[in-house]
Amino acid sequence: MGSSWNNSAWLGLAEQGDIENGLAEIHQGLNGYRATGAEMFRPHFLALLAEAYGKGGQPEEGLHAVAEALDIAHETGERFYEAELYRLKGELLVHSAWGASVPHSAEATECFQHAIEIAQNQSAKSLELRASVSLGRLWRQQGKPTEARQRLAKIYNWFTEGFNTVDLQEAKILLDELK
Repeated sequence: MGSSWNNSAWLGLAEQGDIENGLAEIHQGLNGYRATGAEMFRPHFLALLAEAYGKGGQPEEGLHAVAEALDIAHETGERFYEAELYRLKGELLVHSAWGASVPHSAEATECFQHAIEIAQNQSAKSLELRASVSLGRLWRQQGKPTEARQRLAKIYNWFTEGFNTVDLQEAKILLDELK
């Protein structure tokens, strides 16, 4: 896609707190990519945009990006990242509920559970783990630590290697907190 689209560049900007420039770079990359007429991987790139919006405290904008990505995935049949899109939607719903009088926890729960189901159907264990961690955090907040631990332990115990990865480390930390 050329030098205007660099996933690691926006991630670095976002991690350093430069969300505005990260968002600008993602938008520039998406526009350039779209100008080529390419459609493949757009749901993935829109997920990156949604994640950046979430990091930048703009969950509603992130939800718009996820909705567009899901629409594209359903239209094109490109569903390899669908589980992650539903997980992101759930995370953004949780964050959009901060300060709101009516939390979106029921809808977020549905998103996380749908993400888990999709990941299971695709045998995408890493995506199942990520969605299970997100659901576990929500359930912990809701006072359901036993359910959270059972759900997360089920997928965590499937793994036999890769315990130095961020996702497995986060899962282990949450499991330990849920004891």
